Amino acid sequence: MSRKLLITPILFLTVHYAFAQSPSKTEGKKPNIVIILADDMGYSDMGMFGSEIKTPNLDALAANGTRFTNYYTQASCSPTRSMLLTGQDTHINGLGAMDEWTAPNQMGKEGYEGNVSTSLVTMPQLLKDAGYHTYMVGKWHLGKAPDKIPAARGFERDFTLLDGMGSYWDMTNMTALNHTSVFTEDGKYLTKLPKNYYATETYTDKLINFIDEGKKDGKPFFAYMSHQAPHDPYHLPKNWRNRHVGEYDKGWDMVRKERLKKQKELGIIPENTQLAERMWYVPEPSILAPATRAVMGRKMELYAGLVENVDYHIGRLIDHLKEIGEYENTIFIVFGDNGAEGSDLGAMIGGTPGTLNYLYFATKWSNNNINAWGEPNSYVGYGAPWAQVSMTPFSQYKGWTAEGGIRNALVVSGPINKLPKGSINHGTMFVADILPTLLEVAGAKYPETFNGKTQPKLAGKSWLPVLNGQADSPRTDKDYIAWEVFGNRALRQGDWKIRWEIKPVGKSDWELFNLTQDPGERNDLAAQNPDKLKEMLVLWDKYAKENNVILPDRTLFETLEDQLPPRVPVQDGYPPLNYIRQFVPPADMMADPKEIKKN
Repeated sequence: MSRKLLITPILFLTVHYAFAQSPSKTEGKKPNIVIILADDMGYSDMGMFGSEIKTPNLDALAANGTRFTNYYTQASCSPTRSMLLTGQDTHINGLGAMDEWTAPNQMGKEGYEGNVSTSLVTMPQLLKDAGYHTYMVGKWHLGKAPDKIPAARGFERDFTLLDGMGSYWDMTNMTALNHTSVFTEDGKYLTKLPKNYYATETYTDKLINFIDEGKKDGKPFFAYMSHQAPHDPYHLPKNWRNRHVGEYDKGWDMVRKERLKKQKELGIIPENTQLAERMWYVPEPSILAPATRAVMGRKMELYAGLVENVDYHIGRLIDHLKEIGEYENTIFIVFGDNGAEGSDLGAMIGGTPGTLNYLYFATKWSNNNINAWGEPNSYVGYGAPWAQVSMTPFSQYKGWTAEGGIRNALVVSGPINKLPKGSINHGTMFVADILPTLLEVAGAKYPETFNGKTQPKLAGKSWLPVLNGQADSPRTDKDYIAWEVFGNRALRQGDWKIRWEIKPVGKSDWELFNLTQDPGERNDLAAQNPDKLKEMLVLWDKYAKENNVILPDRTLFETLEDQLPPRVPVQDGYPPLNYIRQFVPPADMMADPKEIKKN
């Protein structure tokens, strides 16, 4: 591979809405649409959002388009993907809870099936009816039965991992009872993977093939590039593992501060923005032994390489579209599917000694010498310290409804975007907005019924007024968006946000924040503004009723209060005992001891 490293993993939606330079090929043709989704890529992981990670291809899209700084997804992967493809709230479309974590009181309830409801129409079905080829590569995570796979939900061509995670090198899956990952290609379940399979490269190869094989009829294409990267385990080729050796030994606090500084210089965040408080159970790096810092730094080195490898392969796709004359007629929308992953999924899945999963991990995921990280059967993720770096400047990470769990970097590039190249927009955007936006681009309408079933009202709003420069945001200060996943919940309206999170990460009570003044959610204003809190709780109750929200009676976070140390404030330099250096007296006051005279 000779190309320079491209950009960090992220969820990408690419839609190109301009006429190509070659009128004979694309004049009068509808724009191509490409969605590139990066799995667990953080808000600040792209260069144009403040990162030191080298993402030249994604940065080039941002420089040619617009960056959106107030874009929201769901707090976890399959809920976000379900909203992207249906335009409906997760509690309506079947992903009210992730399939893997459905609570007992949610099982069997409508909206909690764990896969996208077959009674809802999907984006690829609508775009296919509007004259598009529809292609998908990468991670699905929305159902495995024949009526729920990509080919059954509107994709004409696909090469898809149906599971939520797994090896990048082979079909090794995560649990003893679900030990083999399931793949489909063009609607058929695969018995094996292609020769020399590596997830990110193979997905790109397949998509390029689909585009080439479908271009003869001149129809536009919709491509959903749903990357597995940079989700753990961090698997990547050897020549991508050592591009940042030693760079992260300085620790997470320093990297967060450097990213914050760059974000302010770029105009991503206001000058007065403060970093969110470091999670109280994450140590200050300077008190760690050098060897420990190096091991922890190695995890971030691999993550950075994984993001850069994704960027490289995105660049391959972009270059190919340029070569075949389709780049200028393609809109690119780029984003990650949720906050960065700060939990130790390997430990969660592996469980305790004596269990099937513990034995499975000890055999199938045991290649864990630090020098083998990245190889098949190795398992490494970077944990809470680096997840907070990826989510600079926000609080918390994936799974939680703080900004670090639900806010993502978004890039929209291509002819659909009439805003100045390289511009930044601070309007409130939502993943549910993508479907109505693309239907408008394609000249299609959302149906009142599908397969005899009445379709719910779309949850999102079209971005075209914003992209045309007619509005700063698709929402007024009266509009609101809301979340619930794993029992954690939130609602944003204008500058204000309420959130309820399980202890000890949250308070198991409602908190109130002004995000314009406090994007790091450091100051809970609920006690000072009881009327505002009450006003927003009325909206939450309305949202919950309209969307069939069933709060879970069990969650994957139910043991955290016993596992984590008691929550305490985090302040630089406290306790002083850990930071007091050896006292060195002034040189001119130094003296040897005087001789003792004995009788």
